[in-house]
Amino acid sequence: MTTALPISQTLSAKPLSERFGFGASGLGTLTWDVPDDVAQSILEEAWSLGFRYYDTSPLYGFGLSELRLGRFLRNKPRDQFILSTKVGRYFVPPLPGQTPDRAGWIRPQPLVPVLDYTYGGFMRSLEQSYNRLGVSAIDIVYIHDLDRRNLKGDFDRYYHDAVNSGFRALDDLRRAGVVKAIGIGLNEADVAADFIRRCDVDLVMLAGRYTLLEQPALDDLLPEAQRRGVGVVNVGVFNSGILVKPPEAGGSYDYGAAPAEIIERARAIKAVCDEFGVEMPAAAIHFGFGHPAVKAALVGMSRQKAVAQNVGWFQAKIPAELWTTLKDRGLLARNTPTP
Repeated sequence: MTTALPISQTLSAKPLSERFGFGASGLGTLTWDVPDDVAQSILEEAWSLGFRYYDTSPLYGFGLSELRLGRFLRNKPRDQFILSTKVGRYFVPPLPGQTPDRAGWIRPQPLVPVLDYTYGGFMRSLEQSYNRLGVSAIDIVYIHDLDRRNLKGDFDRYYHDAVNSGFRALDDLRRAGVVKAIGIGLNEADVAADFIRRCDVDLVMLAGRYTLLEQPALDDLLPEAQRRGVGVVNVGVFNSGILVKPPEAGGSYDYGAAPAEIIERARAIKAVCDEFGVEMPAAAIHFGFGHPAVKAALVGMSRQKAVAQNVGWFQAKIPAELWTTLKDRGLLARNTPTP
């Protein structure tokens, strides 16, 4: 991996690439019960292959991901990596007789999440993160899951809290030099576009809305981010897996089963990739970098073999003709910027 652009103007360039980062959700037992020694091996492999941007969240395994990542990073020189985590939830012990909801995690810590987007809630969340990570500084703090799909009928209330209360906490910390950058991490491009108009953030971490499969962020968010100098960190680039494995009925898409039209589109994209001898996941990783607002991409890894595999996809050479063919066949809009 080669030297590349910093992920934000607030961060200095590091000796290894920040355009491709390590997403630590899998370390929180997202898809399987990752043992401690396997988590450690994954992180050691990632470091040896050049990863220097690591992202986590209190949500991932209810603090487990932060604990594992912190145990690894606290033995590394602090000036050699970028670290981000998120706010929006803090955790409390369960009440007597209460069985905590695992919320999709295989074996999270036995704690109860509390949604809180206020000034005090963000401060409490970040204090817990510092304790779990055990590092001297967190570079980027993202406001997490502030979108309709996660908050449902409570969206307006939490959104108001984040804009009018929680953001002020992060802005105070940024002004004090405690954090270097503020971001928002979510799944909905329109919410992100509205938020960056209201609040002075440095970054948007966008999940699954600017991918080889679909590009709703191209209409509003990405142009707005570019105008405002807000960097975009592209995540969910595989759309939950359908752009990794050969698209099949029931394949994973957007955290659930893929509908027929999505499967058909993914198969058509794969056919074009096959024509050019390119693995579809490699094209999926590279695609987002065609837009000047996109500064980095993150991928999650919960198995050691996936680390080298992802690095190989990132280092792959993608012929320009592949992007042209996707446009010719109506799989990308003509105005879509490509690498």
